[in-house]
Amino acid sequence: MKLGLVWGYWGAQPPKDMVELTKEAEDCGFDSVWTAESWGSDAFTPLTWLAAHTERIKLGTGVVQLSARTPVATAMAAMTLDHLSNGRVILGLGVSGPQVVEGWYGRPSNKPLARTREYVDIIRQALRREGPLTNDGEFYPMPYRGEGSVGLGKPLKIMTHPLRSEIPIFLGAEGPKNVTQTAEIADGWLPLYYSPFRQDVYAEQLAGAKDDFEISALVTFNVTDDVATGLFPVKAMLGFYIGGMGAKGQNYHTKLMARMGFEEEAYKIQDLFFAGKREEAIAAVPDDFADEISLVGPASRIAERLEHWRNSPVTSLMIAPRGPDALRQAAKLVLG
Repeated sequence: MKLGLVWGYWGAQPPKDMVELTKEAEDCGFDSVWTAESWGSDAFTPLTWLAAHTERIKLGTGVVQLSARTPVATAMAAMTLDHLSNGRVILGLGVSGPQVVEGWYGRPSNKPLARTREYVDIIRQALRREGPLTNDGEFYPMPYRGEGSVGLGKPLKIMTHPLRSEIPIFLGAEGPKNVTQTAEIADGWLPLYYSPFRQDVYAEQLAGAKDDFEISALVTFNVTDDVATGLFPVKAMLGFYIGGMGAKGQNYHTKLMARMGFEEEAYKIQDLFFAGKREEAIAAVPDDFADEISLVGPASRIAERLEHWRNSPVTSLMIAPRGPDALRQAAKLVLG
């Protein structure tokens, strides 16, 4: 089992201790550090800054929004950072939901599966640099010959030779079809939440994955004597994602919780959230569900529950401890 340090995306201001804690994580044996983007900070720039201050830790985007860049723009950014970091990039990609894709990025949100497959294929072609790049796909035609074209575009080959022609690509995915495709076309999977106690939920979708396929699961890690209080941030996160990150009928997080055996609770949370009752929505998140996808409690309890994670397909726990003592504590429990 490996450890990843998660910074996510910035809130109103950037974190002040990002470099110091990332260097501490590297010293503690963390395998990777991850940044994200939504409609604020981008994913690549903070990783470039962290690359300049570290030597070994892998640099993951968890995730880059597909709608924010064309596939070749993403390939260029990943290739550039891979050179600057001496081959430490993990390229995590995700489609996000319609509210973000169409509301912030101003791009269509239809056909996410086909769009993702085409996006990944173009990135792989660009990095392999086997010849001038062309694509006859539905979403990213190259050269462009559509409305507004002046007809002068020609196939090009990426000018800079990539340090690695096969940068690992991980996909953020939740729906059954999306996870099945991820196991088929990607090197790894980034589940937003995963329960080692309910491995059957995704067993069929992961059956086609290659032997070295990786799963980096986001986990709240909190050593505390008060389990209920320690689980509150997990419930708050779940209440927000399940209740408000998407419209009714179009919320992947709500559907996932339902598939995991909490259907009644999932739709109750969503109803409460849409009714403006956010505190009640958070309270409606079952403690058992929050506990299953987390590692919260005294060190002895966490060590016991870690065995369930070790016996799952998960290869890396992505955690967000804030402070050097918490990092060392996590490393001691997980890495030994």
